[in-house]
Amino acid sequence: MDVSSTPEKEGSQPNPKRISIGSIVVDCTKLDQMIAFWSEALHYVPQGPIRPDGVMLKDPKGGGPNLNMSLSSEGPLAEYRLHLDLYVTDPLAEAERLIGLGATMNFPAEKGRDFVTLADPDGNLFCLIDIDWPAERNSWADDWEFGRRT
Repeated sequence: MDVSSTPEKEGSQPNPKRISIGSIVVDCTKLDQMIAFWSEALHYVPQGPIRPDGVMLKDPKGGGPNLNMSLSSEGPLAEYRLHLDLYVTDPLAEAERLIGLGATMNFPAEKGRDFVTLADPDGNLFCLIDIDWPAERNSWADDWEFGRRT
């Protein structure tokens, strides 16, 4: 059903129910390392006690979605379809900090791109996005450099 083309009923009210992301689940095999890494990476704290099968991490300021670390024996998939984009104001420092916490560089900076791709200690990919990427960009082929300050 294409809801974008569903006609509104005359006199109908918007649906008062809402839907939102409550948490993002990260399956992991190295639970202790993943909790330590993501807690430090995002400055998140456990929402409750750490259980043997996982923990919910939350933004202590209440701004971001929860991140659920869930113990799994599956391991990272060869082809992934979902990853986190972390928007950063100091991309070079953040990349260095996260690598110091146990991340590894998966796809380094290239001219004309506003991101690098890292892997967390369990091998899950995530990107650091340079939020100073110029808004007037016309293509990926310009001379912008990740982390360059203008």
